Amino acid sequence: MGDRQSPGENRDKYSLRGRVYESIREDILSGRYQQHMELKETAIGAELGVSRTPVREALRQLELEGLVDIIPNRGAYVNMITAKDVNDIYIIRSMLEGLCTRWATEYITEEQLEDLEETLCLSEYHTKKDNYEKLYELDSLFHEQLYRASNSRILNHVLSDFHDYVKRVRKVTIAYQGRSVKSTEEHRAIFEAVRARNAEMAEELAKEHVKHTMECIQVCGLEKIL
Repeated sequence: MGDRQSPGENRDKYSLRGRVYESIREDILSGRYQQHMELKETAIGAELGVSRTPVREALRQLELEGLVDIIPNRGAYVNMITAKDVNDIYIIRSMLEGLCTRWATEYITEEQLEDLEETLCLSEYHTKKDNYEKLYELDSLFHEQLYRASNSRILNHVLSDFHDYVKRVRKVTIAYQGRSVKSTEEHRAIFEAVRARNAEMAEELAKEHVKHTMECIQVCGLEKIL
């Protein structure tokens, strides 16, 4: 996945602050921290083997992203993704994923098509094995490759962040009764439309793919997942 950009600043995940930022962000989005839990700079610094300074900088960056609330003279607190956030993200994604896939039909290179097909073939293999952990990784990779193929840095950044925000939901739905099979089939259809340079069909299939995931979320029960 290409580097993403938080509001107002460049995110360098290889810098010390960047590594601390990515670590805390992952812990928040994976559900390790609970809503409103205090994030103590000293404790996090000790755990990660760094001083308080990069932790403080990372927390400020996460505040810009909306994942942390910093209250003056009190501290920093987790601001989890809510059920409404998830619903909003999927509604917005249904439109942006369609746009992304439409643009991909125009800009995708032969090398990118080969990479996308390789990811898809691996997904089809692991679907037969019910290897959900690997399928989750490949699902992420398939979408990331499409985002890059859109040739839009901005769209890539926005959709990549949205994909991260709902990772707990995605892990549950991909393992839900038959969803992994259906999802892989939908990915195959999207790929074939992109390869055929059929922008209209690719856009519609991408929107339908997100819509089907939303339906699966409703069946699973979003509140139970979060």
